[in-house]
Amino acid sequence: MVEQTAITQLAAAMSDQPAPIYQRVKQAIISQINEGVWKANQRVPSESELVNKLGVSRMTINRALRELTSEGYLIRMQGVGTFVAENKGYTAMLEVHNIAEEIAQRGHTHSSKILSIGEIKADPEQAAVLGLATGAAIFHSLIVHYENELPVQLEDRLVNPLMAPDYLRQDYASQTPYTYLMRVAPLTAGEHIVEAVAADARQRKYLALEEYEPCLLIRRQTWSDSKIVTYAKLLYPGSRYKLLGRFKGHG
Repeated sequence: MVEQTAITQLAAAMSDQPAPIYQRVKQAIISQINEGVWKANQRVPSESELVNKLGVSRMTINRALRELTSEGYLIRMQGVGTFVAENKGYTAMLEVHNIAEEIAQRGHTHSSKILSIGEIKADPEQAAVLGLATGAAIFHSLIVHYENELPVQLEDRLVNPLMAPDYLRQDYASQTPYTYLMRVAPLTAGEHIVEAVAADARQRKYLALEEYEPCLLIRRQTWSDSKIVTYAKLLYPGSRYKLLGRFKGHG
């Protein structure tokens, strides 16, 4: 009964604008999801049901569902069915962006809490990632970022004082470290390492995580004019965030 109602709703949402039929099916499904008519984890009618009720070919329905799955709107489970995906926030995997801007683009509110910030002496590992000598003075900050008051990122950042001498004097309640660093040492190169990790007890507390909830960790090193500016470990709850990467292929 629920799936029949879903098909009726979808048929009513179908646009009569001139466009390929699979695109019209896709847009109708996306509108149902965005407007909350089709809820997260709700089962989507089968290909056969959609073919019969919408009066379009199986190839058309298959293409629409396949593309919606690759774009993150649907989840297809072999032998079980197709379901509406949960609407997670995302961060760019292949680019460097301001998390505050990413959250604002989704129409949500960003806020942050500084857990610690100050000058420390670099241990051998910290010195290596910043290209400095062991024992050199470096800046360190630990900040939690929130989306609509829900913690979504723990930012553990090391900064080269030679590249950003006023880092500790900034007001990070009104701007993110990204904003200041891009102003004083514009990014010319960067490197990402992405891992699936388990959070420790301290990290779970800051991100309000259950004990066994998986996390995504981005280790990000950035340069400006061939000099290392910062090294950051960005920890995301796996249940609240996803990584998005776009690239151009050849051939």
